[in-house]
Amino acid sequence: MTFYTLKYIEQNQSTSKTILYVLIAAAALTMIVFAILYLRHRFDTRYRDLGIIALLFLLLFVGTQYEKYVETTLVKSQSVQIVPFIKSVARDQGVAPSDVLVNSTTLQNGIIVRVDSKDTDYQLNLNEDNNSYTLNKAHVINHEVNVKN
Repeated sequence: MTFYTLKYIEQNQSTSKTILYVLIAAAALTMIVFAILYLRHRFDTRYRDLGIIALLFLLLFVGTQYEKYVETTLVKSQSVQIVPFIKSVARDQGVAPSDVLVNSTTLQNGIIVRVDSKDTDYQLNLNEDNNSYTLNKAHVINHEVNVKN
């Protein structure tokens, strides 16, 4: 089972998108080059066809980037909710926020909360509007955990 610390959640709310940006720039540059070649050699249609192919790749990469942007925004909004929750649990348990581990980076019903300094596991039960919660003592089957700092 993998548990995440508050530090890990706060640091990993943004994702690296540089590879996709490079592909978008390369497709745009290729499209511009083929458009210039087509304008110089109007009777040679292969440049037009290659330019259209580059445009299609550009649209594909931009669409993929937009999809990842929407997904990242959703995950980030859910990750923002878990930070105050971890701090609240730490305050209620009388431990440092770094001692509270969760097995999900988003706030949702049923996640396991581990208070590391007390070696106690709890299952989270949220109310309908996510403004209050109860922690029920839980017993995990596999005690071997992977903690991501």
